[in-house]
Amino acid sequence: MSETDFGAVVPRAVTGERRALDLLARACVRLALRVARAHRLGDADAWDVGQDTWIALAARLGTVREPRRLPGWLVTTARRCVLRVLAGRRREVLCVPPDRPDAAPTPEARVLDAERIRVFWGLAGRLPARHLLLLRLLADRPELTHAQLAAELGVAVGSVGPLRRRCFDRMRRLLTAEGLPD
Repeated sequence: MSETDFGAVVPRAVTGERRALDLLARACVRLALRVARAHRLGDADAWDVGQDTWIALAARLGTVREPRRLPGWLVTTARRCVLRVLAGRRREVLCVPPDRPDAAPTPEARVLDAERIRVFWGLAGRLPARHLLLLRLLADRPELTHAQLAAELGVAVGSVGPLRRRCFDRMRRLLTAEGLPD
């Protein structure tokens, strides 16, 4: 869409004319997609940038004084959206990598972890046998699928989810009754 088109379409869009809003939205998103793809964003992120740019324009549509300058504003807005997407991709780096010798847990941390585990499994022993078995399977063999869990527990595949929810609810109540965070 050329600058002269923006000059003709924006005033009509401000009044709520559906066709003008559609034209403006398409032009806005198309321009934002070009900016996003120029920054090598994938399709999903590029479409998010397009949508965010259109939302920003729609929120400020009534304040546009110079419609011919709108393409520049859209490009700037799209770039800012791209930068937000890229900033969200930054990886967090641990201060101390876990494979370093000085990253080993302290003796106090080991004792506290062991105590937490002892208390947890002590409380888990109060659960019905099937719930306890489910907890053991989930803790010891997390790679099991629902079908494999169902076979181990002797229940239908569709029962695993509800059984797990009931088990976790009971365990949460036991932890809370002991004054421990779940």
